[in-house]
Amino acid sequence: MTSLMPASDTTFADIEEAHRTLEPVMHAIAGVVGDHCEIVLHDLSAGDLDHSVYAIVNGHVSGRSVGGPSTNLGVEVLRDPDADHNAFGYRGRTSDGRELISSSVYYRNPEGRIIAAFCINLDLTPMQTAANAIAALLPGAETAVSAVPHELVGPDVSSVLDDMISEAIAMVGKPAPGMSKADRIEVLRLLEARGAFHIKRAADKVSARLGVSRVTVYGYLDEVRRG
Repeated sequence: MTSLMPASDTTFADIEEAHRTLEPVMHAIAGVVGDHCEIVLHDLSAGDLDHSVYAIVNGHVSGRSVGGPSTNLGVEVLRDPDADHNAFGYRGRTSDGRELISSSVYYRNPEGRIIAAFCINLDLTPMQTAANAIAALLPGAETAVSAVPHELVGPDVSSVLDDMISEAIAMVGKPAPGMSKADRIEVLRLLEARGAFHIKRAADKVSARLGVSRVTVYGYLDEVRRG
């Protein structure tokens, strides 16, 4: 898949120029790989993660359309815009649990600010169905355990945030009612490291999931940011 990605050393004046150049590539990839491959161009120039999808092919893979949301990776770009966020062949997951393999390339304007993300999301369901059918015929065959997904693809940013919180709680390994203060601070540390608090109303959702007040969440977050 990575050989199909357009090079990221090109700069674009704005999202319109990026779209003119990359739209034919989007359709070319879809034409080769098929309708289980989603190709997305995100507009990151305004930092609006709720409505970043500027163009999309095979949006049925994630259930998104033009004007749809970014993912947790868009949050990480806002958190650290100067880093190299290009990533290839990483695992993802849709909101309904289907596994993806994905690649993302980020484009900057001449001033060096990230303005666009070009993303490929391949739904592995057809391959997994075929592999499971073959494995069922082979004595002693075992199904591999899926790795924790790197990207969470949902129909809106709120559902992506929900998944990020669930993963952080799972990593701590305790249900929220049984957590100590240290456990809750660790949840916030994990979320802060992934840029979750750049999402609108993140503190409200975290406080509801952890069973503490917003004031407490902000207090814990201050502790995390102080190191």
